[in-house]
Amino acid sequence: MTAPIATQSEDPQALRASLEQRVAFIVDEARRQGASASEVGVSQSTGLSVGVRKGEVETVEFNRDQGFAITLYLGQRKGSVSTSDTSDEAIRKAVETALVIARHASEDPSAGLADAALMAQQIPDLDLFHPWHISAEAAIDKALLLEAAALEVDSRLSTDSAQVSTQQGCRVYGNSHGFIGSSMGTRHSAAAVLIVGTEQSMQRDYWYAVDRVAARLPSEQEIGRKAAERTLSRLNPKPVKTAKVPVLFAADQAVGLVGHLLGAISGGAVYRQSTFLLDALGEPVFPDWMTMQERPFELRGLGSAAFDGDGLATREQAFIDQGRLSSWILSTYSGRKLGMPSTANAGGVHNLQVTSNAGDLQSLLKEMGTGLLVTELMGQGVNGVTGDYSRGAGGFWVENGEIQHAVNEVTIAGNLRDMYANLRCVGNDLERRGSYLTGSWLVDGMTVGGA
Repeated sequence: MTAPIATQSEDPQALRASLEQRVAFIVDEARRQGASASEVGVSQSTGLSVGVRKGEVETVEFNRDQGFAITLYLGQRKGSVSTSDTSDEAIRKAVETALVIARHASEDPSAGLADAALMAQQIPDLDLFHPWHISAEAAIDKALLLEAAALEVDSRLSTDSAQVSTQQGCRVYGNSHGFIGSSMGTRHSAAAVLIVGTEQSMQRDYWYAVDRVAARLPSEQEIGRKAAERTLSRLNPKPVKTAKVPVLFAADQAVGLVGHLLGAISGGAVYRQSTFLLDALGEPVFPDWMTMQERPFELRGLGSAAFDGDGLATREQAFIDQGRLSSWILSTYSGRKLGMPSTANAGGVHNLQVTSNAGDLQSLLKEMGTGLLVTELMGQGVNGVTGDYSRGAGGFWVENGEIQHAVNEVTIAGNLRDMYANLRCVGNDLERRGSYLTGSWLVDGMTVGGA
């Protein structure tokens, strides 16, 4: 028997080496049992999360999650299994099962590993691993401090939850080309969700922060105050009349518009012909000032990665270039389905940077004049095939560049292709808490459905 996988208390590099050894063992076992090719992905994460409410501890959770995804090929027949048991015997049985599945699968001309020559040759250190050695007691103290900072802003506020969490993990991918790549990463966060009630209504809002380095998180006082201010600003909402007006999506809501675009230009949507942008490659989709550039090598970036889920080296590239759709987002498989090379995006896009051509949120309000500032979106009313967009929203009504009052329970509607074409400007108030980096979006000509 091989040595067991390293635990959280052991050296992280020991964990990394142990996972790499398990991946190599699985690949060797697959070859021994007759697979013509194989690939293995594994991730392991450990962490701590605490939650408090009304000065009392509600949750203290320690987690340790681990999973192996094994894919084996018999020519162009594929079988896949997953397991969390890393013992030799369990792995042998998992390989046997995957081969049984492959023998009964239909041949798929697009199945198989990426070309060996395309495997990442060098894996740079992107400075993604910064463990936070914090005890449960210290994390609870921080959560209580965060809650207290929020509640002291206004006596009408109450807490839904205040949370502090830390996660660290390792990702390994290997295949029968002899490639094994691994990376270590951390993710730390703090959040507060608050409620404020009056005789007329009850409102709820939140704020949170995320970073790979705990020391770079804003203070508990800053996060708490921000959550409180956002919640209080939602008091006394008023209805608005149905109208066609500009809509300003706050940066954290504009991220969703980026996500809809990436879903529409993903290889899977394209080869299934289930996207409203099916005919758009090389065509203008946005105004000519817009560029969306993938930057996978940003140090400490939340979306940074040196290789994708197929083992291919990632690279800087533009999907939107001067307003035009310049590339689909392709894995090896979807690329083969379309007769195109992979863009090294198996598993997603890494640190997408969206062009900014305007100032902060206040300047965007002035630019909008009269319209709706959206700070919350609800529902799933987005059709990826037609681009039709209709969602519940909350936010603020704006006149002459100034916020007039809170708004909730309205509907905003349009078509994504029109919305992208009618994007007037993007602010420099970048949302940095994920892998899409964008400012607020001001979109002309949307329908706001009110009273």
